[in-house]
Amino acid sequence: MLPCLIFEDEHLLVVNKPAGLNTHAPSPYAGDGLYDWLRHREPRWAALAIIHRLDKETSGVMVFAKTPQANRSLTAQFTARVVRKKYLLLTDRPARQKEFVVKSTLVRRGDRYLSQPLTRGGGIAETRFRSVRMPHVPGKTADHWHWFEAEPLTGRTHQIRVHAAANGIPILGDTLYGGTPAPRVCLQAVELQLKHPASGEVMQFSVPIDLPPTGIQSYAAAQTKGGLLWTTASWPSLALRQATIEGEETQAYRLVHGASDGCPGWYLDRVGDFLLSQSESPLTAAQQNELEHFAATLARQGAYHKLLARQPGQVQRLAASPRLVFGKPAPERFAVRENGVAYELSFSEGYSMGLFLDQRDNRRRLLSRHVAAGFPLCLPPPASRQWEALNTFAYTCGFSVCAARAGARVTSIDLSKRYLEWGRRNFRLNQLDPEQHNFIHGDTLDWLRRLEKKKRPFDVILLDPPTFSQSKTSGIFRAEKDYEKLITAALPLLPAGGVLFASTNAAAWPPEEFIAAIERAIRRARRKIIQRHSVPQPLDFPVSRAEPAYLKTVWLRVE
Repeated sequence: MLPCLIFEDEHLLVVNKPAGLNTHAPSPYAGDGLYDWLRHREPRWAALAIIHRLDKETSGVMVFAKTPQANRSLTAQFTARVVRKKYLLLTDRPARQKEFVVKSTLVRRGDRYLSQPLTRGGGIAETRFRSVRMPHVPGKTADHWHWFEAEPLTGRTHQIRVHAAANGIPILGDTLYGGTPAPRVCLQAVELQLKHPASGEVMQFSVPIDLPPTGIQSYAAAQTKGGLLWTTASWPSLALRQATIEGEETQAYRLVHGASDGCPGWYLDRVGDFLLSQSESPLTAAQQNELEHFAATLARQGAYHKLLARQPGQVQRLAASPRLVFGKPAPERFAVRENGVAYELSFSEGYSMGLFLDQRDNRRRLLSRHVAAGFPLCLPPPASRQWEALNTFAYTCGFSVCAARAGARVTSIDLSKRYLEWGRRNFRLNQLDPEQHNFIHGDTLDWLRRLEKKKRPFDVILLDPPTFSQSKTSGIFRAEKDYEKLITAALPLLPAGGVLFASTNAAAWPPEEFIAAIERAIRRARRKIIQRHSVPQPLDFPVSRAEPAYLKTVWLRVE
């Protein structure tokens, strides 16, 4: 069960949206929004409909319709303004009034909206504000903080933020409207009341308050020195992960993703009972402090740091391995769970620990046999045979394990015998008999040609090559130059209606050009794409202007 899920029945899905997540995807390759992520996650959510929106940095209650009846009913309730919404905001500016109503016209000017006097023909925006006392705010900092309940009677974009700023109480963190800088906009939708679309019963949904106190005393103290001090470990980047990752079913994920989480050049992962920090330089004092905060918050046993090399292939394995920073050292090999599947990892194997965390959602798609809304992974094979999956560049066989768990007979190809043996151990770790599957040591392009000669069909073919590799058989492989050659070699093994998964982490290769290369290869083979779903980076690898997407993946059903 997703931690952010509040309520679900046949008609409604109610969630607690975390701050830092858009309601819907801003563009095709700029990361998922909450709506897109939910709609494609479970088959029963395929018809999910957006009824209302929350700004990216606003957290709190959101309702989605699951049926046409619910969509009509909720839309009518929001239009008639019978849905009651209550927000909580935090400001560091004293208010002139304890209770007031703002009624104005909102006019857009660039990225902002302006509150102007009511004019004929303008859209009316109306909000009620009421000062409230919050007992959980530390007493000695109470004079610094002022809390307000806001009830929007209309539903205009940025309405509460604009009205608050126009009346002298800009929301903490809302720098767009004059608020004091903070890691997020301190606005939360704490309560939503509506009538059930089928029964007519009045339903009220509420969420715990997720605005400070954590870190608030440090913030107040730093204010007097002219600076800000927040701990990333406490708020808000951790909250996004805790809302969207299923607890102990997934024990490995990213906690801090560089500039997108306010920490340029620094990356931090939870890896089971340990933390793994990564950057191109040794840890700074501030990063060390953050690492200690995360370890204390998540009760991790130890923390490691790894120096990121610009050319990892030229770095010796031991030199590339992470070093223990503090705490208990990790065993030589240890297991973690991801989506309920066990994987063996190691911090002493060089540049990678045995699992690429940014492919977690794609491994889940194999596991559930569900790619996206209306896109099952594979059509039912004939009753006389098991469905077949081919995992090229298999590494430690993470994709292979998930496909096997989902009922496939899997063929895994990799240049490294050592990694294939690691893959066999991953099979055994999940009570899967590796002898029932194929592990092929060799060059992928060479083996694709061999399998074509043997007329071996595969219902699903997985292509996730390294950006650069070299083999004695095929020579140098560069993703941007040779990906079309790889697609061309794989297509003869894919029967009509089969699914092709294509992925690359070539950061400098624009996603439009990556997709175009795949399409060219498919057209040249006189095949046709009949279904597609592009997958952005997982939510714990957030995309921003400061930290653009590097991973590009697409699932294709080919005629």
